[in-house]
Amino acid sequence: MSPVFRRESEYTFKIYSNEEERMHIHVLCGGKEVKFWLEPQVELAKNSGIPEYKLSEIKKIVEKLQTTSKNNSANTSGTHFNCLPSANAFPSVSPNLI
Repeated sequence: MSPVFRRESEYTFKIYSNEEERMHIHVLCGGKEVKFWLEPQVELAKNSGIPEYKLSEIKKIVEKLQTTSKNNSANTSGTHFNCLPSANAFPSVSPNLI
């Protein structure tokens, strides 16, 4: 089980910290899942049933999260998405969701 990183719209974003070395994020929606690589750029890694028309919306959200995280990590130690950020890294997110 991985921690919920964020919830937005109908999507739940999760990070599995010890799954693979390459940074990525999982997105769940309606019992289906998609995985995006985060480096060197946001790229679809695997889709397990999420409809194509939702993928572009999910990718935009992931890109926004990655940009926000990179900007915040410039002021802190560590690499973006390697660990869960502090609650103030994503001020629009309830601390209970991080």
